[in-house]
Amino acid sequence: MKKKIVFIILVAISIFMCFPVIFLLAGSFMSVDELNSYLAPVLAEKSKGYVSWGLLPSYPTLRAYVELLFDTPEFFVMFWNSVKIVFLSVCGQLIVGIPAAWGFARYKFPFNKVLFTIYIVVMLMPFQVTMLSSYLVLDKLHLLNTHGSIILPAIFSTFSVFIMYRFFCNIPESIIESARIDGASELIIFAKIGIPLGMPGIMSAVVLQFLEYWNLIEQPLTFLKDKALWPLSIYLPNITLENADIAFTASAVTLIAAIIVFFAGQSYLEQGIAASAVKE
Repeated sequence: MKKKIVFIILVAISIFMCFPVIFLLAGSFMSVDELNSYLAPVLAEKSKGYVSWGLLPSYPTLRAYVELLFDTPEFFVMFWNSVKIVFLSVCGQLIVGIPAAWGFARYKFPFNKVLFTIYIVVMLMPFQVTMLSSYLVLDKLHLLNTHGSIILPAIFSTFSVFIMYRFFCNIPESIIESARIDGASELIIFAKIGIPLGMPGIMSAVVLQFLEYWNLIEQPLTFLKDKALWPLSIYLPNITLENADIAFTASAVTLIAAIIVFFAGQSYLEQGIAASAVKE
């Protein structure tokens, strides 16, 4: 009986937590008139009352999807901007972060712990703290108002190093020593043992960083002045009654990519979160 009660409570909480997604998907299939009737108290000028909402659309329509996907070229421009930023950022993080995490995890050198602590401190700093210094550096490098202003700082993200570091630390030392006795070089050990055994950590870092950079808002608004360079995450900064249907649809389409990546790497993501929770 207790298990059934706990199960019911968990299901209720899950539905409550998923309601924003249900709200979004339902709105993407509603007509403009139906959305106006629901959202007018918030979006219309000089309106009174409270917002109401139907869990399911009264008259489902795909008109907003057709208009967005076939008659909104700026949507695809921003979509490919997001793909470019995310792909280059994540690839750069792997190129820089994997060797860095391996070095911190497997080699003992002076100030190892101090440097890794600095890594963690940098990871804890919010963007608002480093925004001014980053802006000045990027200005000196003539990268402002280019995608490089987003990609270059992302390549040297400390969070992916932190996640992969935990997995590399868990590789048994006996395996490394056996490979050295057999004559394997440090590069071969890294490529043939470190990367394969640390792949769960690498993949969890990829998933987490994809979700982060797919949903960037502050960095593009700060460093990109040309709207043609904006990513999809800030495609609709202003929602009005006239474009409410497109806003819901664009948000739903944007969410699909994040959901696909999340479920594809869910097991790795869980391992990464669990590993990051383990104390040094």
